[in-house]
This record gives sequence, C-alpha cells and structure tokens, in this order.
Amino acid sequence: MSGWFELSKGNNGQFKFALKAGNGEVILTSELYAAKSGANNGIASVQVNSQSEDKFAKETAKNDKPYFNLKAANHQIIGTSQMYASVASRDNGIRSVMDNGSSTKIKDLC
Repeated sequence: MSGWFELSKGNNGQFKFALKAGNGEVILTSELYAAKSGANNGIASVQVNSQSEDKFAKETAKNDKPYFNLKAANHQIIGTSQMYASVASRDNGIRSVMDNGSSTKIKDLC
C-alpha cells in the first residue's frame, strides 16, 4: 500500500495537510495555511523535497524525544513528525516519508 496526503480545514478556517503511510498512520504534518492554495503548494514541496535525505533535520525535543522536520531548499519547515520513543524509530519515520512523500494521491477533506 502506498501513502497519501489528506488536506483538511480546521475550525479556525485554516488549512493543513498530513502525509499518511499506506497503513493510515500519520507520518508528517504541516503548518497551518491561510489559503487552500498554500497547503497545496506545501504538498507539492513535500513531493519534491522528501526525496532528499539532506532535507530532513533530525531534532530532539525538550523532553528528549527525537523527531524530525522536513525542510525546503530555502530552509523553511514544510512538515514535522510526531515525537518518537527512540532515534531508530525516528529514522524509520524519515524512511517512511521518503517512501511515501512522492505520492500524488490527495484526499481533499475540505
């Protein structure tokens, strides 16, 4: 099963997207966008930038949980992962985004 993007609109009227793996697990979430077109541009950026391992910034939260950010060529954060229990599971998450991020399947829930 291959992954897909889910595009949604929050109660505050802003748009966001999530990249889901083939099993339905969320592997990357976006920032909030004022316009739907901005969220669609974010998805397009994930489709391109998720294919380069050097675009992933491996981070550690204040509670010592590892996570990652996917960044565009201009170093802006495109999406953020969940917090992981271990570095190995974070690295598996990065591989999952690399495997699923080029998906062209978008479920528009707006």
